[in-house]
Amino acid sequence: MEHTESKVSRLLTANNGREAVGLPQFMTTLAHLIHKNYQTQPQKTAIVMQHAGKEDLPISYHDLVLGSARYTKAYASAGIQPGEVAVLILQHGEDLVYAFWGAILHGAIPSIMPFLTEKLSPERYRADLSALIAVTQPAAIVTYPEFEADVRSALKAGDSVRQVLLTSQLEAESEPDFDQLSGLTQSPEEIVLLQHSSGTTGLQKGVALSHRAVLNQLGAYTRALALTKADVLVSWLPLYHDMGLIAGFLMPILSGNTLVLLSPFDWVRAPHKLFQAVSRYKGTLSWLPNFAYNFCAHKVRERDLEGVDLSSWRVITNCSEPVKWESHQAFYQRFQKYGLRMNALQCSYAMAENVFGVTQTPLATDPVTDEIDRESYINERVAKSPVDGNPTLRMMSSGRALDNTRIRILSESGGVLPDRVIGEIALQSDCMLTGYYHRPDATEKALRDGWYLTGDYGYTLNGEVFVAGRKKDMIIVGGKNVYPQDLESLAYEVPGIHAGRAVAFGIEDPEAGTEEVVIVAEVDTEDPAERQKIADALRRHISQNSAIALRHVHLVDSKWIVKTSSGKTARSANREKFLKEMGM
Repeated sequence: MEHTESKVSRLLTANNGREAVGLPQFMTTLAHLIHKNYQTQPQKTAIVMQHAGKEDLPISYHDLVLGSARYTKAYASAGIQPGEVAVLILQHGEDLVYAFWGAILHGAIPSIMPFLTEKLSPERYRADLSALIAVTQPAAIVTYPEFEADVRSALKAGDSVRQVLLTSQLEAESEPDFDQLSGLTQSPEEIVLLQHSSGTTGLQKGVALSHRAVLNQLGAYTRALALTKADVLVSWLPLYHDMGLIAGFLMPILSGNTLVLLSPFDWVRAPHKLFQAVSRYKGTLSWLPNFAYNFCAHKVRERDLEGVDLSSWRVITNCSEPVKWESHQAFYQRFQKYGLRMNALQCSYAMAENVFGVTQTPLATDPVTDEIDRESYINERVAKSPVDGNPTLRMMSSGRALDNTRIRILSESGGVLPDRVIGEIALQSDCMLTGYYHRPDATEKALRDGWYLTGDYGYTLNGEVFVAGRKKDMIIVGGKNVYPQDLESLAYEVPGIHAGRAVAFGIEDPEAGTEEVVIVAEVDTEDPAERQKIADALRRHISQNSAIALRHVHLVDSKWIVKTSSGKTARSANREKFLKEMGM
């Protein structure tokens, strides 16, 4: 271990008079870096854990390793071998943190699954868990005693799960014997963790990531952010999502920074807690999905911001959804008087298959915007300059490729497309997935000549990347490709329909031999006459601004639209719900 530690000593370099955080140029593992932080700064606060109604809980790097060692012992006692998968079904809190790092130190492969909440269907949840177990073949599942029955109900005869480890069964804390930790003997090429989709489908595709891939990503991403020892990260993001796990958890802990970690459920109920945490702990970096910008701008009340100072916030990254210029404007206008700077609002395009970040807005600059002709964009899939008199769209860039990543835009035949022509985004980097775990078929389908095909559509302009939407969500109407995000954006322009409260999808029209578009939108009014006016206005607006003659408008009450566990609109689930309601 002395040899490894001497190498780690070069972690810090000078950067404009501040200590810059950098990951080692030699290749190591996540367990080595946790060990390094435990040895070199044991009393530094690694995590400040926040829970509504409780005092903030500081966890030092010494506390982190001691708490994790309890789980390391539990895995070993249960016969879980290094290289075997442990699925963690735990809520925000110490147990989730320690169970994850305990697996890393033991050399097991942790995979965090969303916990069952009132917003998720219990039947669908158990079906997803059964599908994950069948493909991933974990050796253990870690959960609470009160959830044991739910977990066991998802198990089937012949499943690989040998142990359901309960949080109540752990031994008392004691200093770990590092000579006995298998995680410290792993090679950089070995798989360190699995990221599973946080959506309503796709849990059977676990993204397998090696130590090398994770550390290459964090090296490139910390350079893009110019991360320093002074930075404090504040996050409410769930750890089963790549944005929360990588940017809002692994990066600060491995880099030796302090992380202020809020509960996602507390944030949804009281979004002002994010701003209070940034102010109290002088937070410098956070990540938010696009919907959170609108949510905060509309939901945070003045009385909850008394004394709040946001001037320390130097980077707030919009990621995980298509980014919207209007959302940035609303967020900035709402919070600028509390010290928020416009050039702190940046963007990223990211995905679990690349560990996390693919692009990032250059520091201290505003994201590039591109005003384009709406008709050409929707109907021709080309981002043309505006035409006099025609409606326009303001697109916002997700930034430029990280320094270890290359990006191409591909046609359906695989040809490389020029700037402003929309096609599938492909990427190549030194931090791509090892593969989809136990899914060589899916891995082979996603890779072409060393390039990963993202399934996202977008275009480039002078090195900037503009994301249009998901390929799988595309609706084909009369031979035309229609992207639901475009129609949803048009829907939000109709009075009575609020941003984030509409979903578009296609349904088969057997007689016409093509698809028809359905838009479901939540509205506040229950008056039938008012609803009819909104529906008529929506049909007119879609017909006037796209090539679609919209027939199916379904107006519903609030909270009808199904969201994924990470807050995204679940199109396939909403389509199923609509068809069931309509008896189709």
